Amino acid sequence: MGAEPVTRTGRGRIALVMIDNPPVNSLGAAVRRALDREVAAALDDPNTAAIVIAGKGRMLSGGADIREFGKPPPADAPILPQVIDRIERGTKPVVAAIHGTAAGGALELALGAHYRVAATENTRVGLPEVTLGIVPGAGGTQRLPRTIGVKPALEMMTSGELIASKRALALGIVDALVEGDVVDGAVRFAERLVAEGKGPRRTREREDKLAEARANPNLVAEFRQQIKRSARGQESPGAVVDCVEAALTKTFDEALAFERATFQRLVGSDQAKALRHAFFAEREAARVKDLPEDIPAAPVGRAAVMGCGTMGAGIAICFANADIPVRVLESSPELLDKGLARIRQTYAGMVERKRLSQDEMDKRMALVAGTTAMADIADADFVIEAIFEDMALKKEVFRKLDAACRPAAILATNTSSLDVNEIAAATRRPDRVIGTHFFSPANIMRLVETVRGKATSRETIATSMALAKKLGKVGVLVGVCDSFVGNRMYYAYGRQADFLIEEGALPQQVDKAIQDFGFPMGPFATRDLAGIDVGYRIRQQRAAQRKAQGLPPDPRRYSPIADRIAEMGRYGQKTGQGWYRYEKGARAPVPDPEIEKLIVAVSQEKGIQRRPVTDQEIIERCLYPLVNEGAKILEEGIAQRASDIDVVWLYGYGFPRWRGGPMFWADQIGLAKVYDAMCRLYERDRDWLEPAPLLARLAKSGGKFAEV
Repeated sequence: MGAEPVTRTGRGRIALVMIDNPPVNSLGAAVRRALDREVAAALDDPNTAAIVIAGKGRMLSGGADIREFGKPPPADAPILPQVIDRIERGTKPVVAAIHGTAAGGALELALGAHYRVAATENTRVGLPEVTLGIVPGAGGTQRLPRTIGVKPALEMMTSGELIASKRALALGIVDALVEGDVVDGAVRFAERLVAEGKGPRRTREREDKLAEARANPNLVAEFRQQIKRSARGQESPGAVVDCVEAALTKTFDEALAFERATFQRLVGSDQAKALRHAFFAEREAARVKDLPEDIPAAPVGRAAVMGCGTMGAGIAICFANADIPVRVLESSPELLDKGLARIRQTYAGMVERKRLSQDEMDKRMALVAGTTAMADIADADFVIEAIFEDMALKKEVFRKLDAACRPAAILATNTSSLDVNEIAAATRRPDRVIGTHFFSPANIMRLVETVRGKATSRETIATSMALAKKLGKVGVLVGVCDSFVGNRMYYAYGRQADFLIEEGALPQQVDKAIQDFGFPMGPFATRDLAGIDVGYRIRQQRAAQRKAQGLPPDPRRYSPIADRIAEMGRYGQKTGQGWYRYEKGARAPVPDPEIEKLIVAVSQEKGIQRRPVTDQEIIERCLYPLVNEGAKILEEGIAQRASDIDVVWLYGYGFPRWRGGPMFWADQIGLAKVYDAMCRLYERDRDWLEPAPLLARLAKSGGKFAEV
């Protein structure tokens, strides 16, 4: 940070107050102190007729300094509501100049100004506090409804959405858009205000935009019910609704006090702590501990994808979305045509839903080419293999890719479970082989497990992590083990779900308990979505491999129910039947008596006396083994840090973000509790359930995964 985080200069009779606190101009204590001082000085200056507040660098401000949350504010610095109050009550017009981002406290600051102008391009504004488990705490819930109306304000704040400047203009958040330099444009805007004799326009005094909601008392009540369904279990969206309701029923100052009290109550809550953890964990995951900052990431100008099935097509879309030309390679013209059609259909669906323009679709499709000739991908900088999970087939493909591709090209495998070291050994460039495990659907899911082998070079790691970011993904570096981090933990979770239904539960009860915990879907509905046949083929292949190696069948407890469902031709949503039934054209799971009969029959075959199972037992049986497996992964060094495991589960498996991820959640409820439960489960069932040594040590010492 420079010597002064806020400076004031003159542009004729316009005072330019500039925030300069890189990298994102966050509104920490030093900035607030200086901003308050410079605004006061400008208001007192008889030569100043109007004030422009702007940000130096790439944005107005990214908002509050999150590191200050939950801590008492410094005694010598005003809190943000006080700074905004000085601006709003000022007797000279104040214009906020917005470019880049004005998020959270930054938009609250702008709403406290009397007028707002924004750069036309690459500018977004919003109040995303709900994503951190809080509400806007500097007047956002009071000023935004007065600016754009109650319903659009509720929609923005409960979603946390950042909107582009053109939409902000249409809603009325900003008064004008500026081409070129936003500061120059804001100064010209302020000069016009002075010339026209226009004084302050205080948002706190505006009431017209509240009239519709006051005339329709059901509007807020209906929105509250909607939020209860969509934000199941999360506190902050409902608290936003309460604050906006206060805007309709209290004086401005009373409602402002209510908002501040709500903010202070939530900022120290477990959910806010979890969401702050998730925020910082994602950023920490981008840091590779043993990767020096001076290791360069190689440029990726052209990419190729081997295989254009569901996963390969999704990966190709990721490249096209990032403006990287990509060639997809298939084994036959028929499969290639089918794959390219799948890509086109995906984009067409986005156009139909108005999430993409036809022109943009055409531009992206022009970046995608197809071929059946290996020689046509020889110029690619980065090649991703996305074929079926078969080690022999993958090794054969990598031998061919190694021969066809230029020596500097990185060869990546999208395997979800297989040994990257064995795949790399099939090439003459093991240092340039890496795993890039995308999650399905690849063009939507943000997680990429970046799997480094024992020979993977630092440059290959740096390039792969940088590419994940360019593709809009969250890359998490992991090591090689069976199924890596996410799926290895998922198996521990899924096995217990299977055993629970053998013992007395039904799929719909297990799924509901997991959904009530905060997951978007339970394990059985998830399997129907992914396709039951996928897991079935992997299990069959592994059994065949054991047999070929002269090994006996795995002696550990195993549930045959999923295999029998697959052998019935019930593959899930794609066949209309799986663990559930699906009505034609619908995705809602319907419990099926035929599956219930199958489950009961398997229980009888295994001599299991079915019994009542509580929702609490479901949570403990499914999630504690998941955490236990995470402890093993952490101790083995497969994951760099516990928070990386959390990021994998937040972005790859829908673990509720407001619980912070499985390892953070376990730290919060107490590792002694998890360890004691695992001891009881292991004593009763043995199997895979022995407590991890790391879990045992931390539980006995009072430690946490976060400290490892």
